[in-house]
Order: sequence, then structure tokens, then C-alpha cells
Amino acid sequence: MSGYQLNGAVIAHDEEGYLTDIGQWTKDLASVIAKAENIDMNESHWEVVNFLRDYYEEYQIAPAVRILVKEMTKKYGKEKGDQKALYELFPYGPAKQACKIAGLPKPTGCV
Repeated sequence: MSGYQLNGAVIAHDEEGYLTDIGQWTKDLASVIAKAENIDMNESHWEVVNFLRDYYEEYQIAPAVRILVKEMTKKYGKEKGDQKALYELFPYGPAKQACKIAGLPKPTGCV
């Protein structure tokens, strides 16, 4: 099993890069994961990551992309919930890649 390097510690992840212990997530670790994903985090990225973490805390599940788009639109409006805009932020899948950065499990229905 591999891990992310952070402050001299190794934080374990599975073969796809998802944390094995979501309790170890921190914003600093999210930055390390984002770098590994070739994502340069900005305010819009953090908005999605924080939304996903709040969603997971409330429902105990990581949303699939369709639900992510619907819920982001409901909370932030059409512009930020737009699927194309989300894919521009997270090209390998807004639910899948953003959940990885957010330290959450792989969303249900993602391959």
C-alpha cells in the first residue's frame, strides 16, 4: 500500500489514491493529493472540496457526479453547479477526483 508524504509522515492510500483512513484528512494533505493529481487548487476547487466534505458529513456517502451537479446548482447556482465547469476544475471526474482530494471514499457508481 502506498502513501502520501506530509510533514515527514506517510498517509496511507489505496491503489487508486483514496485515503484508507478519512480521519487523517487535513487541508495540507488535500494540497498534497491535489498536487499528485496535477490540480492547482484555487478558491473554486476548495468550494467543491468543502461542499463534498459537508455532504459526506450529512449523508455518510460521497455523491456521484449527477448528484454533485444537482446539489451544487441548488446551493451555489447554475454557474458553479454546471457539469462542464466542474469538469474544468477536476478533469478526471468532478465527483471522483474531487472526492479523492477531499479525503473521501470513491463515490458510488464511479468506475
